[in-house]
Amino acid sequence: MRNGPSAVVGAAVLWGTAGTAGLLVSADSVALAAARLVIGGAALALLAASELRSALRPSLLLGAVAVAAYQLCFFAAISRTGVAIGSVVAIGSGPVFTGLLSWLLHSQRPSARWSAATTAAIAGCAALIAGGGDAQAGGQVLSGILFALAGGLLYAYYAVTAARAISRGLPSNAVMGVLFGGAAAIMLPVLLWQGVDWLTTPANLAAVLYLGLGTTAFAYFLYGRGLRTTPVATAATLALAEPAVAALLGVVVLGEHLALLSILGLALLAISLVTVALPEPRTVSR
Repeated sequence: MRNGPSAVVGAAVLWGTAGTAGLLVSADSVALAAARLVIGGAALALLAASELRSALRPSLLLGAVAVAAYQLCFFAAISRTGVAIGSVVAIGSGPVFTGLLSWLLHSQRPSARWSAATTAAIAGCAALIAGGGDAQAGGQVLSGILFALAGGLLYAYYAVTAARAISRGLPSNAVMGVLFGGAAAIMLPVLLWQGVDWLTTPANLAAVLYLGLGTTAFAYFLYGRGLRTTPVATAATLALAEPAVAALLGVVVLGEHLALLSILGLALLAISLVTVALPEPRTVSR
């Protein structure tokens, strides 16, 4: 596998550990998300401190707003639909929106192979989560799905924005530093409003540091590196490895059971990701 897709998959693997790590923390989910973003965003900004000024572009600052808004939309979605439905809609719609935005905004039309593999990957993701049987629909499901779709669109926007900036020669570290450093500044008041007393517990602090430094800072460092050589639509599809890793950790670490439907979804997802990651065949002129 080429270095670009490998870096993106590495980022997705780290993202997939976040749910298990989050179970170790006794805190409100919004406070946890805010703390993760503040720590991770600050670390990314510090990593690229000497290059941040070169990447201070209006498009990236707007992307930082999208990063912060994504967190709020995602948690608004799962509070209304349950984790399963909210996650599959938000995560599964991301690659679709990314491919569409790349096509509409930058004339980067996705390949037929990408379209087929992404459709299969989303189906596998849906089967994986549906097999868990933990979705709890209520009267607010429709609004929750709309929030999840908004989250998928916001993710696509900041991913496409980052890829565009990197393709124009900006350092990937600086791009991620502006996106997530800006989002950290936006989410800091949310964290303070939620309260930080829960961070005084050693176990909570250790888990949040891992979430911030590992699943955010290092993961998006890898993601930025991957975007240097990987089309953003392909990267978004490869990122669907996240729910697969989360499900496997649930089995191995938490002792959860996967239904047959989930196992089939995992297999379909794995085949789709390998298909997307393989180099496109080159046309040989005669």
